Amino acid sequence: MQAPLVPTSVIYRKPAVESGGGVVAAQSRDAAAAGARILAAGGHAVDAAVATSLALGATEPWMSGLGGGGFATLWDAERREIRCLDFGMVAPAALDPADYPLTGKPTEEGFFGWPGVVDDRNIMGPYSIAIPGLLAGLGLAHKTFGRLPWSDLAQPAIALADRGLTLDWYGAVSIAVEGKLLAKFEETRKTYLSEGRVPAPSDDGAATFLKLGRLRETLRQLATDGPDAFYAGAVGRDLIKDLGALGCRLSQQDLTDYRARFIDPVEVAYRDARIFAPSGLTAGPTLARVLEGWSKNLPPAGDAPEAAHYRAYAMGLDQAYRDRLANMGEQKKEPRETCTSHFNVVDRQGNVVAWTQTLLSRFGSFVMSPSTGILMNNGVMWFDPVPGKPNSMRGGAKPLSNMCPTVALSDRLGAVGLGASGGRKIMPAVAQLLSFLVDFGLDLDAAIHTPRIDVSGAGIARVDRRLGDETLRGIAGSMTAEFTDLAPYPAQFANPSAVQALPDRKFRGAADLASAWSGAVSETDVAKLA
Repeated sequence: MQAPLVPTSVIYRKPAVESGGGVVAAQSRDAAAAGARILAAGGHAVDAAVATSLALGATEPWMSGLGGGGFATLWDAERREIRCLDFGMVAPAALDPADYPLTGKPTEEGFFGWPGVVDDRNIMGPYSIAIPGLLAGLGLAHKTFGRLPWSDLAQPAIALADRGLTLDWYGAVSIAVEGKLLAKFEETRKTYLSEGRVPAPSDDGAATFLKLGRLRETLRQLATDGPDAFYAGAVGRDLIKDLGALGCRLSQQDLTDYRARFIDPVEVAYRDARIFAPSGLTAGPTLARVLEGWSKNLPPAGDAPEAAHYRAYAMGLDQAYRDRLANMGEQKKEPRETCTSHFNVVDRQGNVVAWTQTLLSRFGSFVMSPSTGILMNNGVMWFDPVPGKPNSMRGGAKPLSNMCPTVALSDRLGAVGLGASGGRKIMPAVAQLLSFLVDFGLDLDAAIHTPRIDVSGAGIARVDRRLGDETLRGIAGSMTAEFTDLAPYPAQFANPSAVQALPDRKFRGAADLASAWSGAVSETDVAKLA
C-alpha cells in the first residue's frame, strides 16, 4: 500500500470549536469562515450554507463547485421539522449508451470497477458530464429558508475567487496528483498547468494564489441575476455553447428542465436518538440498516469503544455493503479515493444544515468552460456502462450515490449535523461518529478524535493503526483486516465534520483531522476579526 503523505504521528489535534453563536465546519477553513461571516451578519443556517457552498468552488475546486450536485439534510428548529434536499446530478436526456463502447478490458481510471469504455469517455471529457444541480439546490434552499439577499451570500465567494486558489504544499499536491489528466484538456491545462507544470508554492513562504479562469466573473453575474441565470440565463447559455463545441450531450433544455426537490428522509430510532438522512439513491438507507443492526448486536458500551465494539462495527458494515452491492447496482471492486465536499452549519436559533456536494472525481470531468470558469462534473461515471443492470446508463436517469448528510436529534445531544466526503467510505464514518456520540456519550471533540475503521465493500477492514493489535486481531477473525494511517493523501478514511446545537444553547463544530485545510469557524470568531 502506498505510504501516507503525512503519517498519523505528525497529525496534530484539531480541537472542536465551542461558541455562544453559530458555527460552520468544513474541509476548507476559508469556506467555513465565509459561512460564519454570514451568520455574524444575522443569516440563517441556510444563508451560511449558500455562502460556504459557493466559496468551496474557489477554495477546493477539485472537490466540488458550480458544475456539480449533491444532497442535504436540514433541521428547522422553529418548526421542529427535518427536510432533505436532492440536487443530485442527472444524465443528459440525449445520453446515448452507444457513445460508450466497451473495450473488453477493465479500466484503471474509474472508482467503481466498471468495464473499460473506449477513451474512458464515461470517466473524463465531455461525454462524462451530467446535468449539474448545485445552484438549483442552493436556490431552493435559499427561497425556502433564507433571510439575507442572495447577492450578499455570493460576496465571500467572489472575494475568494478574486484572490485565487491557495498554493501552499497541500494546494500544489492536490493539483499534482491529477497533473497528467489535467494536461489533456485545454482549459484545465491553461488554468492549473499554465507553464506546463504543476505550480509550486513560494520558497520563502509568501502567500501564492492561482487564478481560476472566469470563475470570479461568473460568480458576480450569479450574484446579480440569481441562481436561475445558470439554468435559463446568460451563464447557462455560455456554458452550453462551450460544452457543445466539445461534443457534450448536455443541452439548454436539460438545464431549463432541471429541478432540485425536497425528498422524504430516512428516519431511524437509534437508542435515545432519532437519525435522519436522505432517502432513495443515497447511502441513507444503508446507514439505517447499519444502525438497526448495531442497536441489536453492539456490546454494552463503556466510556469508549473497545476491540469488541470495532469488531461489531466491522461485521455490521460488511453485511450492509454486501447487500448494497448485490441489490443497488454498484460494482464489488473497491473504489479509489473520491472527491467531495461536506460541510455543516448551525446558527444561533439551533437550525442545522448538513450539506454534501461533489464533482464526483477529483477535478470531475477535467472539462472547464472557458467562458464561465466552471469545472464540470463527471457524473456519468456513476452509471454502469453495461446495459440491463440496475444502475445502467440511460438518458434522464439518476445515479446511485454514496452521499450521506445526516442530522441526529435527542434530548441529550440537542441537534447534530454531520457527514463526510470520501465515496463509499462516507457512511462508515458517519455511522461510527453517531455511535461514539450516542452509545458512548462522547462529546463532539472526543468523537472526532476517536480512531475509526473503514469497511466499505470489498470484504476488507482498514484499521487505524492507533487502535492497536487487539482490535486488528478481533476483526481479522471475521474478514481480512489491515492497518493503515490517517493522512491527507491517499485518504484511507472518509473526511468527516460535524456541528452541534446543545440543549444549553452552546454550539460546537469539529472538522476532519487529516484534511490540511479543514476547520470549524464560529460567528463570534469572525466578528472579532471584522
